[in-house]
Amino acid sequence: MKVAIVDYGMGNLGSVRRALTELGVDVIVAERPDQLAAAARIVLPGVGSFTDGMAHLDARGWSDALRERTLTHGIPLLGICLGMQLLAGAGSEGGNGTMTPGLALIPGDVVRLDALGCTLRIPHVGWNAIVPHGTPPLLAGIPPQTDFYFVHSYAFRPASASHILATTDYGVPLTAVVGDGPVMGTQFHPEKSSRAGFRLLKNFLEGIPC
Repeated sequence: MKVAIVDYGMGNLGSVRRALTELGVDVIVAERPDQLAAAARIVLPGVGSFTDGMAHLDARGWSDALRERTLTHGIPLLGICLGMQLLAGAGSEGGNGTMTPGLALIPGDVVRLDALGCTLRIPHVGWNAIVPHGTPPLLAGIPPQTDFYFVHSYAFRPASASHILATTDYGVPLTAVVGDGPVMGTQFHPEKSSRAGFRLLKNFLEGIPC
């Protein structure tokens, strides 16, 4: 299986690449949108602000390519951290008080944690337990209350509760995993989350129909 990691200038790709390589797949770091055509799975990592992330995706032609591969061809896509947030319809981070349009692959918006009622320290950094909603294939074999590693100041607020695959508690419930058909995202870093994170990546590679 060939897996493409999207290199749009906003992610630490090394740890994601190493994790996927350890799982035995053929990993390509895609530097051009046309390289996605050969991939059976796509991973969209990311660190930084929503506005900068979308600016990079739009300027390099990634936004249309990601929509085409997922919506038209049904290729599974996993967004990680900022990559998950960019799946939303809009985000407030870095927008100087305005909302920046996102990829709009999963309806919803991205807002700062305190806008959701969180009174704990921001950013949220560290290990937190997640609670699955239902039995999503992406979380198969991962017990409830398993810890994953989070680093974020903003959170995805899906328009529909049906797109929330798992939550975590950080003073208030926060979306930890989202999904809609072939499009999925984790707010935490599975590649930095030890054995459970590798199980999630393995589920993405093997348990999600293409």
